[in-house]
Amino acid sequence: MSDMSASVTWLNNEAINFETVSGSGHKVIIDSAQELGARPMELILMGLGGCASYDVVSILKKSRQAINDVRCEVSARRADSVPAVFTDIHLHFIVAGENIKESQVAKAIELSADKYCSASKMLADGGVNITHDFEIVATA
Repeated sequence: MSDMSASVTWLNNEAINFETVSGSGHKVIIDSAQELGARPMELILMGLGGCASYDVVSILKKSRQAINDVRCEVSARRADSVPAVFTDIHLHFIVAGENIKESQVAKAIELSADKYCSASKMLADGGVNITHDFEIVATA
């Protein structure tokens, strides 16, 4: 088992914003008003997109695809009632490179979703409907 940690510190009495520090020392500002930082639920989407993108890039590189850019656009729908949990999340991958095989991109996304991405697995197991699609942009 692998342990992780983080700390969250309220920044001031005038607003509801926090400085978070990961166990590895990286800082992120969380702000419900979005003036200083991202909202907490946005960070979940960012983490999911980052986790899935890491997998997709790693798998495509191992399969020797000549990628030069990968972007993941994440969109979500939340429940109307409190707690306003995510009900649906969609990840749209845009993969750019030379002679990229569609089958390799589809396989990389499937492996990420079903096997490697801890964030995706955790959210899906919690009842979130997660979907994926992709497009390939040819570059010279």
